[in-house]
Amino acid sequence: MPDVCELSDETLVRQTLAGNDPAFAELARRHHAKIAGMATRFSTNPQQADDLIQDIFIRAWRKLRQFRAEMPFEHWLSRLAIRQCYDLLRKRRRQREDVMEPEHWERMRELAAHPNDSSAAREWLHIAMRQLHPEERMVITLLELEDKSVRETSALTGWSEGNVKVRAFRARQKLKIILQKLDQ
Repeated sequence: MPDVCELSDETLVRQTLAGNDPAFAELARRHHAKIAGMATRFSTNPQQADDLIQDIFIRAWRKLRQFRAEMPFEHWLSRLAIRQCYDLLRKRRRQREDVMEPEHWERMRELAAHPNDSSAAREWLHIAMRQLHPEERMVITLLELEDKSVRETSALTGWSEGNVKVRAFRARQKLKIILQKLDQ
């Protein structure tokens, strides 16, 4: 019998559904880095990212019977992760966790004084992105930070390609306005 590391994702899914827990552990190991990268972009701190990663894999475990091999497992898992991240963004927005406080503006001005510092630039972008609505943040993250195409973003979010383009345009405009406020 081949080692689980040598099996395809689809075979591991079938084995998991048949009760082979190590098969799902291998799926999680294979896709952990991609899911962790995605979760980190949508989280406000490392603990929240860890919780989100765990929630994504728990949801994948529970919904595994819904996987149809019509698309690669990685794509199915990415769609599930995107929905989970989107839910987190909407929840934070409802709880007003992403509202820009005066100290955030001050921190952004401090960071803008160091344009060549990549960690400062990342923090600056993260603070600005937190001001976007969940849909806007989702589309900018997928298109610009994860280098997804409009077609891939459409497939991951379930939005039409036209809707992705419109949301991206509006999100870029809103980011531009947020960043222009720093010059005042």
